[in-house]
Amino acid sequence: MEKRNPQSSIVDHSADFMNLNLPDIYNAATTFVDENIKQGRGSKVAIYYQDQKITYQEVFEKVNRTGNALRDLGIELEHRVLVILPDSPEFAYNFFGAIKIGAVAVPTNPWMYAKDYEYLINDSRARAIVVHESTLPEIEKIWHNTPFLKHIIVVGTPKGRALSFEQLIANASDKLEAAPTSKDDVCFWGYTSGSTGTPKGAVHLQHDMITITDLFVDPVLKMNGNDLCFSASKMFFSYGLGNSLYFPFRVGASTVLWPEKPDPERILQVIDKYKPTFFFSVPTLFARFLRVEKKYDLSSLRICLSSGEPLPPALFHQWKERTGLELLDVVGSTEATHDFLANRPGRAKAGSSGEVTPAFEAKIVDDNGYEVPLGEVGNLMVKGDATAPFYWNKHEQTKKMMQGEWLKTGDTYYRDAEGYYWYCGRSDDMMKVGGLWVSPIEIENTLMEHPAVLESGVVANEDADGLLKPKAYILLKSEYQAQEEIKVELQNHVKTKLEPYKYPRWVEFVDDLPKTVTGKIQRFRLRAKQ
Repeated sequence: MEKRNPQSSIVDHSADFMNLNLPDIYNAATTFVDENIKQGRGSKVAIYYQDQKITYQEVFEKVNRTGNALRDLGIELEHRVLVILPDSPEFAYNFFGAIKIGAVAVPTNPWMYAKDYEYLINDSRARAIVVHESTLPEIEKIWHNTPFLKHIIVVGTPKGRALSFEQLIANASDKLEAAPTSKDDVCFWGYTSGSTGTPKGAVHLQHDMITITDLFVDPVLKMNGNDLCFSASKMFFSYGLGNSLYFPFRVGASTVLWPEKPDPERILQVIDKYKPTFFFSVPTLFARFLRVEKKYDLSSLRICLSSGEPLPPALFHQWKERTGLELLDVVGSTEATHDFLANRPGRAKAGSSGEVTPAFEAKIVDDNGYEVPLGEVGNLMVKGDATAPFYWNKHEQTKKMMQGEWLKTGDTYYRDAEGYYWYCGRSDDMMKVGGLWVSPIEIENTLMEHPAVLESGVVANEDADGLLKPKAYILLKSEYQAQEEIKVELQNHVKTKLEPYKYPRWVEFVDDLPKTVTGKIQRFRLRAKQ
């Protein structure tokens, strides 16, 4: 039972999450893959993918073949394996195959640029990467700059030094004993952006996924073996990884994997075709769904979750009017493995982030670390057995964010008397755009590369749906005139240099930018102008 002091901002679930009692020797792949075979689910469909129906027995055998193939290549305990794949069965095979041999799986965005892959491969010191053939051209640009990388494995047609995934697993055994890892051994990493735009590898342990599933999916979401999951958020995100993979695999449910980039109409077509019961997405996409003609059948849905960015109350009400379902706003982070706040079915509050999930404690503190009174705004801290113990190779940032048992979320909140949490903004200048972290510094630096820009300041601004998007304030060099053509040129410049979702939706020319005495841009003053 949760313990709650009505006058305190702390909600304690410690009695709950201490009850898992995992053995000291524990490998997560046995829970999420092998256990389904032991429970007699071998013939049940685990994955729907395009026109394929893949059973739990097939998943089990392919995971084993993948683990053996990696081991045959010399991948050992704690070696990092980057999984650079779209949502697909091969993602599941490589993720759990790496984990089963004691290696460290690192889910990675398959739609980045070469420079991004170079950083991630070198930062993680990955010994192997598994990449889809569509991403291989970006890898080819940088693989000569990756001294730790030994193997490039391609799903599809390999080129150059790359190996064929299909051939590797065809020659590998489908029998594999799980490595005798500890419950506290490293299991997988999740990369998350920092305030400078440089990703940080949040390290997760073997017990983290089962902690989240057994203390969130079961008691809060009530997912069971009859459910079918579909997530518009991709598996390289911590949110999508749980939604599409280890949530359904834990309870013997099925999942729909869809490899394409999010497109509202295509996603609705998938729902209409497969009839999922659980659907996971982000507010930006839910807003776009409502603009699509009501020609798709959504009646199969019983639970809809929204995460990644604050859910405007208007979207909550519009979705309920359209579907009859509550749109459950949930909040988590890469560092926490998944969600630590969630609105629960039947008791959601529009505009709130919900209540603390049973896997966590939460508290709201001031800038000095002291707990604030109920109803006052402060910094949200969470504590639970699924939080990352540290960032890889980022000592100073670890000390800043992982404060003893508590994780600093970087969000400001207040809690009401009923235990609901209400978002009040970031404690830094980071912003969520379409569920993805965006650093204003990264956009500012990119804008400064344009010959017309003398200085730039970037902040979050609300669009017509109440969702946050980047806005740029630009101080031009004296030889340039403020013209509409330059606005478009600057937007296109950012699109070509960074992921397209990071481009500024608005560009405003200014005569000066507010700064501190040391020359730092005061973004809070720019936000106040809006």
